[in-house]
Amino acid sequence: MRFSQVDVFASEPCRGNPLAVVHDADGLTDDQLARFANWTNLSETTFLLPPTDPGADYRVRIFTTSEELPFAGHPTLGSARAWLEAGGVPATDGVVIQECGAGLIPIRYAEEQLAFAAPDFLRSGEVEEPDVQQIVAALRIRPEQIKHAQWIDNGPGWVGVVLDSADEVLALEPDFAALGDLDLGVIGPHAPGGPADYEVRAFVPGPGSNEDPVTGSLNAGFGVWLTGAGLAPEAFTVRQGTALGRAGRVDLRLKDGQVWVGGQANVLISGEVAL
Repeated sequence: MRFSQVDVFASEPCRGNPLAVVHDADGLTDDQLARFANWTNLSETTFLLPPTDPGADYRVRIFTTSEELPFAGHPTLGSARAWLEAGGVPATDGVVIQECGAGLIPIRYAEEQLAFAAPDFLRSGEVEEPDVQQIVAALRIRPEQIKHAQWIDNGPGWVGVVLDSADEVLALEPDFAALGDLDLGVIGPHAPGGPADYEVRAFVPGPGSNEDPVTGSLNAGFGVWLTGAGLAPEAFTVRQGTALGRAGRVDLRLKDGQVWVGGQANVLISGEVAL
């Protein structure tokens, strides 16, 4: 089968979030999908399949090293880029329709930039006080440093918190064991004229790395929450991965009631995989 490895949310090679993509994977069993995703040891691996919905251009299954996800952001942009570069032709020019566990996801593309429509939340609303206390302890911060907190779960289970500044976000040294099973996103604003409008970090305790380099689903959640609550402008930029030596960049834009999550995705490896 054809294989691609895509660098997502970065303009420079090897500075974004890598994604493994297996094309034409409909002959593989669930066990083979899970085993290969575990073997790649990347945050996500995707498998491209024929669509079951007549409105979709392709179907994708998204696996971490340990589980399948209904939706994830950088796998969405990376899969679309891999599909297009492999010769995929969408039914509608300029828009790819991806079928996944979260339904149909439109992805706009123009030259190097792609953008997906942020999906609806599976869970939203106020974060319960015991969870806030757990987050404060895990981040090793004072309670008053958290300005806002909300569930922004669009598939991976995110809870989001807002700190006062990007510097506070970058200074975090979490106790990952104390986070338990919480997948936590933290955002804080840069000063005017900074490298982006906001700095984001994504903490995902468990097998593999405890911090994700650049996270589309989390930034989608922040975009929907913060623009909807009037806590952020209708268009803003995010830098992520700084603490890991990456240079991730995510563009978020609210247009006609829909938040679009954009960035670059570049295929760095093309070949074949024998499973």
